[in-house]
Amino acid sequence: MQNLDNIELLKGLSAQERAAIAAKCVWRTFGAHEQILERSTDSRDMYFVVNGSVNIVNYGVSGREVTYATVGEGQYFGELSAIDGHARSANVVANTRCLLASLSPELFQELLLQNPPIMMSVLQRLVRIIRINDDRILDLSTLGAVQRVCQELLRMAEPDPVTAGSWLIYPMPTQSVIASRVSTMRETVARVLGQLSHEGMVLKKGKTLYLKDKAAIEDYIKTLAMTSGQSGR
Repeated sequence: MQNLDNIELLKGLSAQERAAIAAKCVWRTFGAHEQILERSTDSRDMYFVVNGSVNIVNYGVSGREVTYATVGEGQYFGELSAIDGHARSANVVANTRCLLASLSPELFQELLLQNPPIMMSVLQRLVRIIRINDDRILDLSTLGAVQRVCQELLRMAEPDPVTAGSWLIYPMPTQSVIASRVSTMRETVARVLGQLSHEGMVLKKGKTLYLKDKAAIEDYIKTLAMTSGQSGR
């Protein structure tokens, strides 16, 4: 069914208002790994992820893939070009089979101007993206690959809604995706996850990674930093 009722950004609108926006969207289905948007294209629409998920990626000169983020069901992407009118800054590839609803930049800007709470939500999202990217730039400049993997796990973790004081990552991205986010190899991610699991700091169950001892992972990063600092003297 083509509706936007599960889109978090539009939760404050009435069902009738969401239906009116849905009627103005262009709806398309993409298969897993299918290219949705290419960097530097002229497309300026913004997209709601109604079903499935997509990866925001770029490619280095050598062809190496760098994953910026995974945008899941109920979220959106493409707002940068819809707001400033400039070319796309990244590629978008379907992570799974997905249903997307695209809205023209004119209608998206109209939506923002007519709904201050939605505009504020978009601004807060952009601020979060800037902060995350600032942290990743710092990580690349100051941390080794093992530390960066651990730091990315901490960054992705959210409080467990069932167990107080527990943290989890769901759905857990593939090792390749994590590797591309922190500029390392998949084998390094596998090795780090294996070590953390062996030490009892994480536990993988299905698509969920449980951080059994978040503080211990933080201490592990600090210990590696101290060891690296001493070895560099």
